Amino acid sequence: MQLSEDDLALINALQIAPRVSWTDAADILGVHATTLASRWERLRSSGAAWITAHLIGEPDKMSLSFLDVQCDLNRRSPVIDAACAIPEIVTVDEAARNRDLILTVITPTLAELSQQVIPALAAIPGLNRYQVSLCTRLHLGGDNWRLNILTRAQQQQFGQRKRTEAAGRDPFPAVSPDMIRMLMRDGRTTAAQMSRELGGHPATVRRQLDRLLASHLLTFRCELAQAYSGFPVTCHWFGRVPADRHDEVARALGSFRNVRLIASTTGSTNFMVGMWLRSVADVISAELAMAERVPELHLVESAVILNSPKRVGWLLEPNGKATGVVVLPTGPSDLAVRRPPD
Repeated sequence: MQLSEDDLALINALQIAPRVSWTDAADILGVHATTLASRWERLRSSGAAWITAHLIGEPDKMSLSFLDVQCDLNRRSPVIDAACAIPEIVTVDEAARNRDLILTVITPTLAELSQQVIPALAAIPGLNRYQVSLCTRLHLGGDNWRLNILTRAQQQQFGQRKRTEAAGRDPFPAVSPDMIRMLMRDGRTTAAQMSRELGGHPATVRRQLDRLLASHLLTFRCELAQAYSGFPVTCHWFGRVPADRHDEVARALGSFRNVRLIASTTGSTNFMVGMWLRSVADVISAELAMAERVPELHLVESAVILNSPKRVGWLLEPNGKATGVVVLPTGPSDLAVRRPPD
C-alpha cells in the first residue's frame, strides 16, 4: 500500500486536530466530507494510521520512566511478548548496542512503578537485567511531531478548529471508564457509536462525551506507521547537559523537524533525544547538527531502534502498521496516565 499526497495531507490535518469534523476538514482541504471519511477509514483499517486517546494525570504525581533491558538472546521474543502485555509499559523498542530493549513506562505514582511494574518484569523468564532512568521533565513528545504536508494557512486553520473544540473546562466529568477505553481504541469514536456499544440514551452519552472532551483530561494523537513517514529509522541518544541548561537545549533541539522525544532523566546520563531519520547514515549527520546547535550537549551513546512491537499502547506489525490490538488498563484507577512521550 502506498500513501498518496492526499492521504498524507489528511493525516497531517488529524495530527493537528484529531477530532475535527469531516465537514470542517472538507472546508479547509477542499475535498468532500464523505471522501475524507472514506479515505480515513481505508487508512485506519489498513493499520497505516490511527488515532488514540490518553488520560493526562497529575504531573507532580506521575511517574514516566525509561528502562534498559537485557535478556537471553534465544528468549527475546517471549520477553517482548510479556513486556507488551503489561499496560503500564506503553512502548517497547528493540534496540542495538548495550541494551536489548528500551521500555517506556507510565504509572500514576512512583510507588506503582516499584510495586507493580518492576515485580512483573522480574517475573518474566529470560529477562536478565534492567536499569531504570526516571524522567524528570518531558520537554517534547511524539504527539508534537508533524508531517508538514499542509500549507501554513491550512495548519493554522486546523489549529483554530482544535482550539475551538477545546474551549471550556469541566475538571470533574462523571464518565464511564468504558467510554475512555473506547476513545483509546479509536480517538474519533462518536457519541452515537458509544451509545450503540455501551447502551444509554444518545443524548445522555453525548453530554457525557462533551464533558469529557471539555475536561482536558484526555489528549488525542494521530499516529502513522513509520515506514510511510519518510523517516523509517529511529535513533535515541543519551547524553549530559548542565543542570541549568536543560530547557534552553530542549528549545533549540525542538526546532529540528524530525525530533520526536526530548526528556531530562536521572541516571548516568541526564538528557535523552529521539529522532526519526531517513537512513542509518543520517545518525552522524544528526549528531553533527546537534553538536553545532547545542555544543553543551555531550552525547555519550546512541541506540538505533531495530523494531517497535508496541507504541503508545498499540501492538504493531514488523512493518510498523497497527495490528488493531490495544493493551488497555484493566481498572478505573489504572486509567490515570500522562501524555506518552513517543
